[in-house]
Amino acid sequence: MPTLHSKILGEGQPLLILHGFLGMSNNWKTLGNKYAEEGLQVHLIDQRNHGKSFHSTEFNYDILANDIKQYITEHNLQNCIVLGHSMGGKTAMQLACSYPELVNKLLIADIAPKFYPPHHHEIINGLKALDLNTTSSRTEASNELAKHISNAGVRQFLLKNLYWVEKGKLGFRFNLDVLAERMEQIGENIDASATYNKPTLFLRGDKSEYISPLDTDVIKTHFPNADIQTITNAGHWLHAENPKEFLEKSLTFIKS
Repeated sequence: MPTLHSKILGEGQPLLILHGFLGMSNNWKTLGNKYAEEGLQVHLIDQRNHGKSFHSTEFNYDILANDIKQYITEHNLQNCIVLGHSMGGKTAMQLACSYPELVNKLLIADIAPKFYPPHHHEIINGLKALDLNTTSSRTEASNELAKHISNAGVRQFLLKNLYWVEKGKLGFRFNLDVLAERMEQIGENIDASATYNKPTLFLRGDKSEYISPLDTDVIKTHFPNADIQTITNAGHWLHAENPKEFLEKSLTFIKS
């Protein structure tokens, strides 16, 4: 089975960071460097069908969690701290519940252990409408995407996935066809009976609706040792919108 692509920063206890849907490891580079400066060995990982990792038609949280298990085994890592955002948070939850011996602490960014109805149609449709055979620059791609996606921040986030496949030919790093087909799986919950009893921190954005006060019970059912904290002035991309507070709260938890 192919190996996941990663970038490793620093030395110390391993901190594995898992990006969200349509993201990639590079989204976490700035914070990754900060964690490395604090004495952690940071593994910025591209999940399958994302970034520079392999493409596959198989895609669900059991498979994604197993990918990370294999990564941990291949790199001979011990006492891992695992941080996951959004889709990466669901992967991290499933990993911790299925293989608790591999995860020392769990940190989840703005996602709850519950089902989310598919809600990325606008983004997927916008990306599918982009004809990369006739698009010759990032600016052109951005202008075309703006017809479908009004939020400039979301467009910028998506366009980070554009790269030159060859001279004059742009492509996306993510596997758009499979991810479009598997949108139902992105919203799926972790296994109903899954539990993880070690220290867990859920960080939610105060402007985000992904984790509501009503989710406390379901979080505690799966993660009885969980603490839920709020990042101010932040939506779903809380680590990018308020990196200072995200770093402070996550480091306090990691070092406790």
